[in-house]
Amino acid sequence: MPRAGLTPVVVTAEAASLIDERGFDSLSLAALAKRLGVATPSLYKHVDGLDGLRREVSLLAVGELAERLRSAATGRSGPGALREVFDAYRRYALEYPGRYVSIQRAPAPTDTEARATFARPVEVIAAVLRGFAIPERQMVHTIRALRSAVHGFVDLETHGGFGLPEDVDESYAVMVEGFVRALENWPGRDEGAREI
Repeated sequence: MPRAGLTPVVVTAEAASLIDERGFDSLSLAALAKRLGVATPSLYKHVDGLDGLRREVSLLAVGELAERLRSAATGRSGPGALREVFDAYRRYALEYPGRYVSIQRAPAPTDTEARATFARPVEVIAAVLRGFAIPERQMVHTIRALRSAVHGFVDLETHGGFGLPEDVDESYAVMVEGFVRALENWPGRDEGAREI
């Protein structure tokens, strides 16, 4: 008999907590069922197998990240907005490492719901970049460059890649400031545009 109160939202949230504690690759229906105190087959009432569960966790995570980025950018523009967005991204990745891993793979081209959800954090970052007069034709390239830098830093940080004694927070701040300066001189930047 299914546990009272078990819903797709509850199952997804518990799966997200599980992967944050044990790592993304630890997610299995059996492990989740044990954690929830139910038989594995009862999960199929709430999720579409393991792939469906992974999809739901990634949608939860990317939605959470988008809200954090939006909150960080609200009321700010230009360098101040970029600094806050970079910091919010890093904090999310460090606080929710399993969820963060779940959003690193782009959704299937045919999954319109997932593609729309995954577009939300991109839209926030694009709005911030418009404050640097980055033209639309350069937007995807610029976002990819920023994401690659932040993701690379976070990945190294979470996997123990920074063994030298210098402060990691200071290193991150240096990287962010480097991007602020780079964006002010970005290739193809619209010199006539004003900061938002």
